[in-house]
Amino acid sequence: MPPGLRRALTFWRRSIQARVVASTLLLSTVVVGVVGSFLLQQTREGLLEQRVDAVVAEADIERADAESRLASVPGTDVDASTQQADLVDPIIQRGQTRGFTVVLAGPLGENTGRIDQGGARSTPGLDTSSVPESLEDHFQEAADTAWTYTSIRMLGPEGQVVIDEPGVVVGTQVALVADGGVYTLYLLFPLEEQQETLALVTRALLTAAVLMVVLVAGVAWLVTRQVVTPIRMARQVAERLAAGRLQERLKVSGEDDLARLATSFNQMAGNLQRQIRQLEELSRVQHRFVSDVSHELRTPLTTVRMASDVLHDARADFDPVTARSAELLQVELDRFETLLVDLLEISRFDAGAAVLDAEDLNLVDVAHRVVEATRPLAEQRGVRVVVRSPDHPCLAEADARRIERVVRNLLTNAIDHAETGRGEEIVVEVAGDDHAAAITVRDFGVGLAPGESALVFNRFWRADPARARTSGGTGLGLSISLEDSHLHGGWLQAWGRPGEGAQFRLTLPRRVNGGLRRSPLPLVPSDAREPVT
Repeated sequence: MPPGLRRALTFWRRSIQARVVASTLLLSTVVVGVVGSFLLQQTREGLLEQRVDAVVAEADIERADAESRLASVPGTDVDASTQQADLVDPIIQRGQTRGFTVVLAGPLGENTGRIDQGGARSTPGLDTSSVPESLEDHFQEAADTAWTYTSIRMLGPEGQVVIDEPGVVVGTQVALVADGGVYTLYLLFPLEEQQETLALVTRALLTAAVLMVVLVAGVAWLVTRQVVTPIRMARQVAERLAAGRLQERLKVSGEDDLARLATSFNQMAGNLQRQIRQLEELSRVQHRFVSDVSHELRTPLTTVRMASDVLHDARADFDPVTARSAELLQVELDRFETLLVDLLEISRFDAGAAVLDAEDLNLVDVAHRVVEATRPLAEQRGVRVVVRSPDHPCLAEADARRIERVVRNLLTNAIDHAETGRGEEIVVEVAGDDHAAAITVRDFGVGLAPGESALVFNRFWRADPARARTSGGTGLGLSISLEDSHLHGGWLQAWGRPGEGAQFRLTLPRRVNGGLRRSPLPLVPSDAREPVT
């Protein structure tokens, strides 16, 4: 699609003012067109009706005058040709001064009375075929005055048509004294004046229609601008509020509905600002509390750790109950220290103080290092971990400490939920392309129920609270892993089905915050009983 057309479509979709003005313009054009057509039709019919009444009346006058002149002719005059000339010549002369033409045809009789049979007298230069055959057919026998529309053609010296204009032809019959024959007198009246009047009215209506449509479009633009401008201002202020400029407010002027809307918007913004400030203050207090508690607990924890180490080293000299208590104390102290470290890390994320120490990192090496580090835990659970990776490095710009922590959390979580006796119980796969690198951890354990894939990254969330943690986790590992992936501009996603196990996928851009469009590895494993996406 051409850029210009794309910009025009974008402007059309986003501008309610443009759509309202265009709709108003279109509807106004349709309405003005319909009304204009109706007015032109009525004007045309009125002009033609008035002209027809006038020419019919004039034809009746000419016929009456001709009959009065024929009535004064002596009965002894038997020269039909002379009487025809005396009848039609005065009418032709008046027609030349009053703008109509004349044709006299006849007399009526068998195979006579038609103009094309010769003998017709007419205005010089008139093409006698201007009289329609339908009107001639009407006067093949005695009939009353009749009229019809026609095209009047005047011929030049060489017989070419020099004038061709619309007109009205009126036919009437008179009886000649000389031969007693009935002759048809055709009077042809041009409609040039009516045509010019109709053209003038058409131009006037068209000009008025264009001006009216333009004015209506201008009025629509002004009216919509009065409504849309405050809405645009509200949108801009809302965008600035969303960007964190909570002090932004709308200008209020007047007391109409838009002014009241602006007032309500400002009140809403003020309430949101106060609530956000309160939440930020509560969050700072919470972060400070977690950080302070974590730091303050380090000193007593160190003392307890020293005492626990002494007891643990001397447990061989204790009775079985005391020795077991020393072992449990050591295990719980390890878990407590891990919890304090995780709480401190979470507090850094919450406070926005987490930073990256990014370098080019080979995810294949990371996968192998983490698998080797967790091998004793896997052997303790009786599961086997398999790494599938390409022969070439899968590089990504990342913080090695954080990425190893993510993979370690995913792998220990998989070991905790793995079920033995399934062959390759845990599969770690690494892949990369030109834009991203990814690691997936697949287990064949209890899996995840529908909806739980969005909950596994919540703090302290457990799918089965009664299930023991083999790795001694704190419930914060996946939450910290999600924050670590977001810090890199990456994805951390989970898939699972009850009885089919689960798969977690970490996807990192080649460069930190480089933007991701897809992952080199599918989220849904190929062995799952559903289409791979």
